[in-house]
Amino acid sequence: MDYATSFALIVPELVLTVSGLLLLIIAAFAGEKSSRLVSILAVTAIAAAAFLVAPALINGAGGEPAMAFYGQISADAFAAFAKLLTYFAAIGCLVIAPGFFEHRRAMKPEYPVLVVFATLGMSIMVSATDLMTLYIGLELNSLAAYVLASFLRNDSRSAEAGLKYFVLGALASGILLYGMSLTYGFTGTTSFAGIREAHEAGLSTGALFGLIFVFAGLAFKVSAVPFHMWTPDVYEGAPTPVTTFFATAPKVAAIALTARVALDAFGSQPDAWRQIVIFAALASIVVGALGAIGQNNLKRLLAYSSINNVGFILIGLAAATPAGASAMLFYLAIYVVMSLGSFVAVLMLRNGEGEYLETFDDIAGLSSTRPGIAWCLLILMFSLAGIPPLMGFFAKLEVFRAVVEAGLIPLAVIGIAASVIGAFYYIKFVKVMFFDEAVGRATKSASASQWAILGICTLLISPLGWFLTRGLELMTDTAAAGLFAGV
Repeated sequence: MDYATSFALIVPELVLTVSGLLLLIIAAFAGEKSSRLVSILAVTAIAAAAFLVAPALINGAGGEPAMAFYGQISADAFAAFAKLLTYFAAIGCLVIAPGFFEHRRAMKPEYPVLVVFATLGMSIMVSATDLMTLYIGLELNSLAAYVLASFLRNDSRSAEAGLKYFVLGALASGILLYGMSLTYGFTGTTSFAGIREAHEAGLSTGALFGLIFVFAGLAFKVSAVPFHMWTPDVYEGAPTPVTTFFATAPKVAAIALTARVALDAFGSQPDAWRQIVIFAALASIVVGALGAIGQNNLKRLLAYSSINNVGFILIGLAAATPAGASAMLFYLAIYVVMSLGSFVAVLMLRNGEGEYLETFDDIAGLSSTRPGIAWCLLILMFSLAGIPPLMGFFAKLEVFRAVVEAGLIPLAVIGIAASVIGAFYYIKFVKVMFFDEAVGRATKSASASQWAILGICTLLISPLGWFLTRGLELMTDTAAAGLFAGV
């Protein structure tokens, strides 16, 4: 394969690279007054990348024709689906950000630039088919994320969130890098295909340790138990648009990367990593649910909700089948919409002075003062709880059906039983908003862009969104087939 063909396969990444560099130049020369322009151009660049990625998903790209740079990157349908989800989330986070930062007089053109570079890193992550490419994409995303977490320089909570994320992220990167070095040492290659071939005869003790360290590092990136400790603090302290970004786009990229590593690099030995994934899945469901029960801060609660939902997604991965991968992607798509809508609703809660509200005490009786936000939150919370006929229910149904078909019936039974715990804190939202005495704190009107995103997300996960299920299932099946085409 020549370089021209390889570059043709990574045109979306090239668009993001060039756009990020040009926007950086504009920001450097035009200063803070260019913030709006840079944000608009960043949205345009990411939308253009999404337009260029879509044909790979539609055509079901996979296997050798989708490989670039001698097997280091795969522009297959699986990567295309994950990229479209990350692009959708990144665009949403860029749209809602200006209002938040302008109120705090902290809107700077560096924010959209950082989001573009983080998105570029995520694009490389989901396409990586080599340990070296994996690490480059991961660190490119992480370096931008560390700065985004501490973007409000005058806010001690934001600075603390950035510091915690950086320290723990560096530790996780070290663990991952050590696992990669062990894997390379015992297989003699960094290629996913080469690692899979080397493990077909079985795993040595050293190779097993390499696998464990790799999955431990990736567990941090997806905020799965027991590597979840950073999530509530970072989600609470980071600016809300940044928290929204962390809960959606990087989550998609990290989970897609974990799935590719598990099913591609270590796909010949699924029993070696399945028990790790099952433990992380069940522990995340239980810890995420129990940890959320006592929370009063809405962002911290949604952080534990994120941990809880990661557990359900990992259940799909544990099946280690095309149906399991498809169910995992289906759940991931619904999760992104639910999380984006939930955080946007929290972002819309402001008092008369324009200050942002983040606690349950602030939303008491919200249905009588801001009924639109209250009813949207009700639908979103019921969907996160998996109550039919909302799309969150169908997402859980797909995951459990995949593991039952794979013969993992005990896992499905335990997962269903554990999911009941999470319903408590989701229903708490409804109780506080609709049955508590109104405090009337959330009185400030929200922007049209915020209402648009909240309305779209609510509509997509409502019963009306069921009509889109067939199309989404076809896309996830195509994406899963693209991943297994090279296995």
